[in-house]
Amino acid sequence: MTRLFNISLHFDYWPLLVIIALAWIVPMTISLLRLRRIPTVVLEIILGYFAGRYILVYADDLSIKILEFLALTGFIFLMFLSGLEINMDHIIGSFPRRKPTIRSIQRNSFLMATLYFIFCLIISYAGSESLDSLIGIGNTWYFALIMVTTSVGIILPVLKNRGEISGAYGQMIVTSAAIADILSIILFTFTAYVLKNGFKIEILFILLIFLLFYLMYRIGNRFRNIRLFKKISFQFSHAASQLSIRGTAFLIFIFVVISQFISTEVILLGAFLSGILLSTFLHKERSLLLVKLDGMGYGFFIPIFFIMVGVRFDPYALHEFEASLFPILVILLILMYAIKILPSLIWYRQFGLRKSLSGGVLLSTRLSLIIAASAIGLELGVITPGINSIFIIMAIISCIISPLLYNFINIRVESPPDRTIIVGGSSKGVLLARRLNMHEKVSLIIENDRKRYKDLLSKGLRTLLADGLDPGTYKSINIDPSNWIFVDAGSEDTNIQVCNMLRKELKHERIISVANYLGLERKFKELDILTVDTTRVISTTVENLIVRPTTYHTLVDSFENFTIEEIRITKPEIEGQQLKNISFHKDAILIMVKRDNELFVPKGETYLIKGDILIILGTGTALEISRQTFTV
Repeated sequence: MTRLFNISLHFDYWPLLVIIALAWIVPMTISLLRLRRIPTVVLEIILGYFAGRYILVYADDLSIKILEFLALTGFIFLMFLSGLEINMDHIIGSFPRRKPTIRSIQRNSFLMATLYFIFCLIISYAGSESLDSLIGIGNTWYFALIMVTTSVGIILPVLKNRGEISGAYGQMIVTSAAIADILSIILFTFTAYVLKNGFKIEILFILLIFLLFYLMYRIGNRFRNIRLFKKISFQFSHAASQLSIRGTAFLIFIFVVISQFISTEVILLGAFLSGILLSTFLHKERSLLLVKLDGMGYGFFIPIFFIMVGVRFDPYALHEFEASLFPILVILLILMYAIKILPSLIWYRQFGLRKSLSGGVLLSTRLSLIIAASAIGLELGVITPGINSIFIIMAIISCIISPLLYNFINIRVESPPDRTIIVGGSSKGVLLARRLNMHEKVSLIIENDRKRYKDLLSKGLRTLLADGLDPGTYKSINIDPSNWIFVDAGSEDTNIQVCNMLRKELKHERIISVANYLGLERKFKELDILTVDTTRVISTTVENLIVRPTTYHTLVDSFENFTIEEIRITKPEIEGQQLKNISFHKDAILIMVKRDNELFVPKGETYLIKGDILIILGTGTALEISRQTFTV
């Protein structure tokens, strides 16, 4: 056997090459054929099935075991990243703090999501009992738990693409999906343990995972505030050592290994809790660590898991249903949607019938958790191979049709696009577009140079090849009075001409341009155009570097984590409340309040009124919670 530095070179990499090739081909195919509405995992499972039948049939047992080990690692990463998607700040912030009333319960996303899950579980169990009389499914409770799962990973992108994730409706859907994930995994863990080991006192060992979660949370908070630890973490996070990635992997496998000591069925819960734990420490909206973890998970390990699901898919197991297969598929599909849609009617009074039903349809999406739970059930012997295969088919179907049905039922009401138009693809315009993207704000660059236009497109920036001096350009993009327009078209004369046309012909008001000297500033002022004096900006920056360097570097270097946002109070409940009676997120601080044309530093006794503009410094999560606190 050949060895290099005591490392065996005997392993056959051909099966792994096949899996990695499929993982690379899937997103390429989706992009080239413009099949973006089909989740990549669907194609991964399908291609995995064909690879298992025609390519990997001759792979040796050791290679298959290695692939299964990598697939299990992918499954662990999938559960970890699912936990990482849970916004615990939002869930904790939704906890009721006053005596609940019917109206307050209806507006509380946490309570409504919990109530929604309970109704789903009741309907699922009743449906499972009915189905058992038809096909004999065995353990109806475990079957009901499989049916009640959902998929946060599919739901979030759909809501984000429609711009609904930050509103009350979107947050209700997201919270419902998160609560379903958390409670489903907890119930799965206890149920699987009892099915395998019986109802013994040792079941309480599962609580050790929750104790570990609490201890790691307390330890993590302590370490976050130690200056030496923060310094070391910063120094080595981007070096070859990649300390943050290694620390995350260490955290995951602490939970996984302790879960294995309790029982193999607890691994699901352990990996999920490790993700939730890290979620409480990360500023996820701008965390580079999250990007790296997504790269590790969705770039390598997780595709192996789904492809191996396809490799292990057994269509011949469906023969156990014989001629009744198609009726069973139809009945099961109807039941899976009824379980989620019927309870969604509890949102009727708050959002109306159409939105309530469409929310139930979207929550009917199942994917990773239903596949994982079904596989565990198959291993425990509580579901048959045929039912396991049916659940995989149901997951694929729901991933495809649920988002389509959601968009069909929940007709989008066109509202003025909240975007910034940038005239000219200058370096300042490109930097502005990128910074707006970090704030999840839409921007569009208008560029008339074809070479520059292609360059901007290649960088992933939304760009339109058009003439910024042509009024038809702005009409073609349906410009709205609420849109800001930043003009930096390459020359001072062109900037003046564009601004003049926008103000006089299109009667647009929200315009900003660049003025490098006093005479140009006066011309813009005559047109009532806001200007940025680059000379003054540079001078101010140099002044800050000399006079207050620590403050300047702190604000600039922490831009990824902390930003300043203006939030206008629109919620009637805030009217007349004192600032000291309002709970702020721990990572947010109120700097100033603007009332009409007056700016002042608020105190605890300050009364807030509707229309006040709050200037808040905080993390992305903290600012999101602040928006929910003060706006409708």
